[in-house]
Amino acid sequence: MDPVSPPQAVVRPGPLVEPGPPLTAERVSRFSRQLMLPGFGEPAQRRLGAARVLVIGAGGLGSALVPYLAGSGVGTIGIADDDTVELSNLHRQVSHGVADVGRAKVDSLADTVAAIDPECRVVRHRERLSSANLLDLLAEYDLLVDGSDNFPTRYLANDASLLAGIPLVWGSILRFHGQVGVSWREFGPTYRDLFPVPPSPDEVLSCEQGGVLPSICALVGALMATEVVKIVTGVGEPLLGRVTTVDTLSGRSREITYQAIADAPEITSLIDYEVFCGLAPADGAVADEARAVPQGVTAAEVLARVRGGESLHLLDVREPAEAALRRIAGSELLPLGDLVAGAEPRPGDAPLVVYCEQDLRSRRAARLLLERGHDDVVFLVGGIDRFASVANDLVQR
Repeated sequence: MDPVSPPQAVVRPGPLVEPGPPLTAERVSRFSRQLMLPGFGEPAQRRLGAARVLVIGAGGLGSALVPYLAGSGVGTIGIADDDTVELSNLHRQVSHGVADVGRAKVDSLADTVAAIDPECRVVRHRERLSSANLLDLLAEYDLLVDGSDNFPTRYLANDASLLAGIPLVWGSILRFHGQVGVSWREFGPTYRDLFPVPPSPDEVLSCEQGGVLPSICALVGALMATEVVKIVTGVGEPLLGRVTTVDTLSGRSREITYQAIADAPEITSLIDYEVFCGLAPADGAVADEARAVPQGVTAAEVLARVRGGESLHLLDVREPAEAALRRIAGSELLPLGDLVAGAEPRPGDAPLVVYCEQDLRSRRAARLLLERGHDDVVFLVGGIDRFASVANDLVQR
């Protein structure tokens, strides 16, 4: 994303919801440090108590922002997630613990909320959101928060919130970086104005493939929760037409401004977002093009499979001079040029893991092998560079 001209003038929104009932003495005591904030006071707190917020995702962002929504006094929090807690989640999804491994994330996160404020109503939606169910769910909420980790859900959340006429707070994280923004057509541009076209599937890294620093989840999640509080209460300036980006390695943040696209197609209905993002063929069939989209595997996963005794066919598609400097033990050398010319890897039944120095050539090689009919083919995300950082003992020099 590159900075563009300042956003078009928009009308600053007022408070999103009307105040709820007067606070009891116990609630006044609970929120006393918040009530004394300049411009806040009891009316703002009562608005939070009346607010109904739906959060997509109970993972890295959801487990960070939901406790702050509860702590801030949001009266009803819906949590939508169909996943269960895994051991690999715990380094960043800190609302879950070892005892929660195997549990539904919505249940674990609901318990965290109950421990913070038993009066906060949590609605558990243990389901995968789609074009078929999200609009119906949004009829019960005032605001949507998207803490998902994939582009189909991000576009779904944007379009559904637009059709429902409610604001969307969104965030994204990867490696050491994060972004936070607000999408609200009534008062400014939307997520589609910032990202009108989704990236190609083979250009997208997930947290599983690219890694993520735990503290970036906390930082971005807290910023997202803050945007919710601002929108509900009318305090401060929401991130309308602006995106806050953070870089934890440098400790810097910056703001990117953007405008609504004047001639953008009108959103009139929800679509198949897997197809829109290139993750499924348009007719729903298993088309050849769909088979030819290579999938990545992380260095950590390859290491775990090797340590577990699984037989893998590691295919090095670099040049001989590169392989002479370092290569993964036991791998077969087949330069990409030879593969393009028609050469084939040695026969065998083991899954093919294609790698190069990083992963540009291996992506192309994996796609070519899939097109030729090899079924079990993945590329090594980050290549031997990444692999050497986690399994240096398996790299021959």
